[in-house]
Amino acid sequence: MDDLEAFLAVIEKGSQAAASRHLRRPLQSLNRSLMALERALGVELVKRTTRRSEPTEAGRVFYERIKPAVTEIIEARAEAANLRGEISGPLKVGAPILFASSYVAPIVSRFLKLYPNVDIELRASDEQADLVAEGLDIAVRIGDSADESLIARRLHALRVVIVGAPSYFAEHGRPKHPGDLEQHACILRAGTDVIDKWPFRMDGRIQSVKVHGRFRSNSAASIRAAASEGAGLARLPLWQVGDLVAQGALVIVLPEFETEGMPIQLVWPPTRAPLERVRRFADFLASSLKTDLL
Repeated sequence: MDDLEAFLAVIEKGSQAAASRHLRRPLQSLNRSLMALERALGVELVKRTTRRSEPTEAGRVFYERIKPAVTEIIEARAEAANLRGEISGPLKVGAPILFASSYVAPIVSRFLKLYPNVDIELRASDEQADLVAEGLDIAVRIGDSADESLIARRLHALRVVIVGAPSYFAEHGRPKHPGDLEQHACILRAGTDVIDKWPFRMDGRIQSVKVHGRFRSNSAASIRAAASEGAGLARLPLWQVGDLVAQGALVIVLPEFETEGMPIQLVWPPTRAPLERVRRFADFLASSLKTDLL
């Protein structure tokens, strides 16, 4: 199994060095596993260069045939350990940047204390990552997921508010209706597309209002900072700006026109047999977020 796992890691990570880091095995040990496997099969599986390791034709075919079987064996081994009440192994978790530092990281710390044989890597990004391509076991998504193939577990709806700094309102006044936003500078969220339409509940239904402004960013932290400096109005989840609202650095406007909120959910790739450590962490994360957010 060590030899097979080494081979799979080399193919998937693209080099022996990357595979060594992924498996946390010395490079020499991983290279010995690869050579032992090739000797046992009597065929070269990997073309090695100083920078890259690519499968030969035989290596590609061998990889495709053994990958499902090795995955099943690894998961079966983990399930067997769970029968003893243990969970172990690595977890890769994704979350938005501010949410990761404010909520997920403290929850991860508590989880690690409960399960000393689990290792967790937390990857923070405001972009919706491709879970399979980045090797993530589970991710926190705020808003709707762009990938409908993922399994999703909805947790809560987070209140989203329109905020501005007192200095901005002193100069430009406060909007009293969403239609007034046409006369205001708004800070826009810019990712793959620029989000320049904000939803509001008006006359009993959801309507979008087009907004504009001179500043845009793909970083929620940057939008929060710019709003607190008076650069314009921002639309952000309340949890991101609650401290600044409490301090008076930001003020909520148009609360009577707010929509139901932004969904927060856990997503993970569809598998036939999710690892127990993923299930256990999902339950722990969901329970902890309910306590921390509500």
